[in-house]
Amino acid sequence: MSLWTEKRRILITCARGTPAILAGELQSLRFPVRSSLETAVETGGTLADTLRLNLSLRTAQRILCLFDAFPAGQAQDLYRRLVKLPWEEVIAADGYLSITSSVNTAAVNDTRFANVKTKDAIVDRIREKEGRRPDSGPGRHGAVVHLHWEQDRCEVWLDTSGEPLSRRGYRKIPLEAPMQETLAAAVILATGWDGKAPLVNPMCGSGTLAIEGALIALKRAPGVLRQNFGFMHLLGFDRSVFEKQREDLKKAALRKTAGPIVATDIRPEAVEAARQNARTAGVEHLIEFRACDFRETAVPDGEGVVILNPEYGERMGNVRALEEIYKEIGDFFKSRCMGYRGYIFTGNLDLAKKVGLRTKRRIPFYNGPIECRLLEYELYRGSRKVSTEG
Repeated sequence: MSLWTEKRRILITCARGTPAILAGELQSLRFPVRSSLETAVETGGTLADTLRLNLSLRTAQRILCLFDAFPAGQAQDLYRRLVKLPWEEVIAADGYLSITSSVNTAAVNDTRFANVKTKDAIVDRIREKEGRRPDSGPGRHGAVVHLHWEQDRCEVWLDTSGEPLSRRGYRKIPLEAPMQETLAAAVILATGWDGKAPLVNPMCGSGTLAIEGALIALKRAPGVLRQNFGFMHLLGFDRSVFEKQREDLKKAALRKTAGPIVATDIRPEAVEAARQNARTAGVEHLIEFRACDFRETAVPDGEGVVILNPEYGERMGNVRALEEIYKEIGDFFKSRCMGYRGYIFTGNLDLAKKVGLRTKRRIPFYNGPIECRLLEYELYRGSRKVSTEG
């Protein structure tokens, strides 16, 4: 049975706090959810299935296809087992290889040792069978093999993504401390916004939330702009099949959104960066950009979603100076956004208390190592009494 058609375990990694959202994506693509971990979801399928997963999943970071698993209680077990695997059927002798790893075992005390031994076993096997060996290095632009060594068990995975899937290919001009594309998509999906009502994003920065929102509303696969994936460098890859899948996904996308998307930032250079990123993503025409203070953002009438990702003092800014900003966000919600669902993504719940509104939901996320919350506020019209969060 071909490597590309044999059913295997597929592990899809994601940011902490997002496995449930990723599981929902998998189910919508009709893939089974076998288990959920803190930073991953396991499904099953063929290596060929990973083409569609890489193109379609919004919240995934890396898509790994299991190649082999075996016991390894001692350091020498690793090389001894790996060198017996048919790597010449997977990686071209004139190709490029990089090794990544996650190692937690008493058998070795240096993860670099595990990486080197894995690389040595693979290239030695290919040299023995083919008479030459692939180049290797840290770059993930070719074939990528991931070693997971936990206690006395090794799993060897083919990383079909290569570079993380958060690198969509549209963010040519990032600003300081940008939100990753995969996290932005998870945040938008968590709000339940589907493109039928307005989406308003003051403090838009480099535009990632607005752009991911536009891609979600259009049902446009997030990976269609990517020019390179790890699976492209595995033997047996059929480019014509990949190109057809990519074209089919492009054709399935909508051409416009029902609800407008508004993105503003007080810094003109941020708005211009966001506009250029949206242009690269092919969604500039769907987003109304404007340089203005967040309090001056034009909010369309009716119901919709307004979402802000303000600084929260972990990496930038002075916490005391930010207290007034959070208070003013609450004032903006109350005065300009009635009838909307308001959201603040923050890593500082003490600052969030300054908003002066009671949260309806607090959805946990992680922005890298920083524990964050997506705070939801229901902004009622009329004379309903506002309760202060305490």
